Amino acid sequence: MNRALTLHDLVVAGIAVAAGLLLAFLSRTVLRWLGKHAKRTRWSGDDVIVDALRSVVPWAAIAGGAAAAAAVLPLTRTVQHHTDQFLEVWLILVVTVSAARVIAGLVQSVTQSRSGVAGSATIFVNITRVLVLAIGFLVVLQTLGVSIAPLLTALGVGGLAVALALQDTLANLFAGIHILASKTVQPGDYIRLTSGEEGYVVDINWRQTTVRQLSNNLVVIPNGQLAKTNMTNYTRPEQQLTILVQVGVSYDSDLDHVERVTHEVIAETMTGVTGAVPDHEPAIRFHTFGDSRIGFTVILGVGEFSDQYRIKHEFIKSLHRRYRAEGIRIPSPTRTVALQQGAVVIPQQRGAGEHAPAVAE
Repeated sequence: MNRALTLHDLVVAGIAVAAGLLLAFLSRTVLRWLGKHAKRTRWSGDDVIVDALRSVVPWAAIAGGAAAAAAVLPLTRTVQHHTDQFLEVWLILVVTVSAARVIAGLVQSVTQSRSGVAGSATIFVNITRVLVLAIGFLVVLQTLGVSIAPLLTALGVGGLAVALALQDTLANLFAGIHILASKTVQPGDYIRLTSGEEGYVVDINWRQTTVRQLSNNLVVIPNGQLAKTNMTNYTRPEQQLTILVQVGVSYDSDLDHVERVTHEVIAETMTGVTGAVPDHEPAIRFHTFGDSRIGFTVILGVGEFSDQYRIKHEFIKSLHRRYRAEGIRIPSPTRTVALQQGAVVIPQQRGAGEHAPAVAE
């Protein structure tokens, strides 16, 4: 425009900016009220949507007020163009960041609501967030007048070089996706590797799997290594499992009486210890005539892997106390060494004509 700036223009522009700020404040207040109500619902997706709108709507209102103010001011065509372009880029960035947050939050909400899906695994959330941000970046370049076709071509040509340079990282990425897709390992599972690492899976991200040991230490395992090693998952296909406790009694024990007393102790332990499975049918199996005792195995049911230590602890204490009260003896290994006096053959080096060893009395 060629006309001069007037007081009326400043007043109208100020009103436009003030209206944008007022609308941003009101919208943020309304969305905060909606957020409180969204937290009362069972679905966590509405919390994510409202939280994202609280970031987008106020900034959009401010950008709209600034655009209206710029439209009424007598700006030159070049300044008007750069102003509109700046506001567009600003709004695109805000929408992109909010969209990335919303979509990533919805992905996490969906995975958490389904059994057998890695609810707390961040690999899917991170991939979704990166894709949305990349699309928003390309839209910004297109808005600024930068052609993205050569950029996409360059990315395609350089993709091979990037893949070669980041082959370990990509191997871990695809290994993590394969692990989650096959559902062999999920966050919350208790696993043990042949290399010795064991614990609860905390998270599986794009590079590594984090395992929390029973000592509360974290072990970080690359996804590629986890995919190649032999592993035992104590949570799948069922979280409940059985444990074996080895017991032995003396040869003079009444085995029927031993079995009956042991069953009573098992029933007390299964109903009185947290983590035990009362519905599990216990089993007692005699199997060995040992050197000093008859050995048998007690099979117990536990709710999850870490419960076995507490259940074994309480069961062994109760069983030992009950055996003492019933007069059932748990023998300890004994060894008798007998020394006999007599002739001892002392080997000597033989000569050419010697045939018999010397004997010492």
